[in-house]
Amino acid sequence: MDWPERIAKLRQWSRSGTRAPHKPLLLLYALGRFQEDADGGLRYTAVEGDLQRLLTEYGPPHRTTPAYPFHHLVSDGVWEVRTDHGPGSPGTLVRDLREAGATGRLAPDLRAALRREPELLGRLARLLLDAHFPPSLHSELCEAVGLGPDPAEALPPSAVPRQRDPRLRELVLTAYEYRCAFCGYDGRIGAVPVGLEAAHVRWWSFGGPDEIENGLCLCSLHHKLFDKGVLGVGDDQRILVSQRFVGHSPAAREYVVALAGRPLVGPQPGARPVAAAHRDWHTREVFRGEPRPAATA
Repeated sequence: MDWPERIAKLRQWSRSGTRAPHKPLLLLYALGRFQEDADGGLRYTAVEGDLQRLLTEYGPPHRTTPAYPFHHLVSDGVWEVRTDHGPGSPGTLVRDLREAGATGRLAPDLRAALRREPELLGRLARLLLDAHFPPSLHSELCEAVGLGPDPAEALPPSAVPRQRDPRLRELVLTAYEYRCAFCGYDGRIGAVPVGLEAAHVRWWSFGGPDEIENGLCLCSLHHKLFDKGVLGVGDDQRILVSQRFVGHSPAAREYVVALAGRPLVGPQPGARPVAAAHRDWHTREVFRGEPRPAATA
């Protein structure tokens, strides 16, 4: 069985670039739990809270439930569900999963393969991360599902057919004159910029092209907040700050809240600004809640 190929072909609901990472999140969580206890099962009532938190933090902005992947992942051949009455899932209703004592675990053949090939777990985790989440979230997501602190750097590269363009970082940083598009930070050590990154607006894992009009030069802090949906870009190339963000310290107010309504820093004349299609995708699929009103002086 080619498990990486099967994982790469997970059936997911999709329409116009809509994010539906329910199954990948459940699988990452199950791999983390397998690493901890290879023989244990995941009773829905025991893991529902963990799965809901993962979906809330790393899933799409709209309301969703872990009952969906818990039931539907069975059809992909990598997951099984049993109840107090025998094998088989009772469906996608939360009440039914709870009352039936539904317990899920990785499929028997997959568990056997993971025991035979310990390195397979890392390969599958890397594949799921690369295919469904931006690199800025990989380490913290691995830790959140129990795969250990900062394991993403140690995982082998996945065999994802589509490869990133290594030139994009230099092109984007040049277009924005080596300044964060949100705060203007432009730190260097000698001639080398530090703490500046090329962020995809429409995530590469969701068809975002390696082009300047799909990129922003961001400092490390604002890149992470952008990928977490705290920050966004509005129709007028001004910064959006989510009303869901809470921060009372002077630093939180200065570096996040005060950005609301500010125009982007750059790009320089002649460089293409963020395209509307990519900006709209990020607002719809990543940005959380409603934007704050523009900050007042």
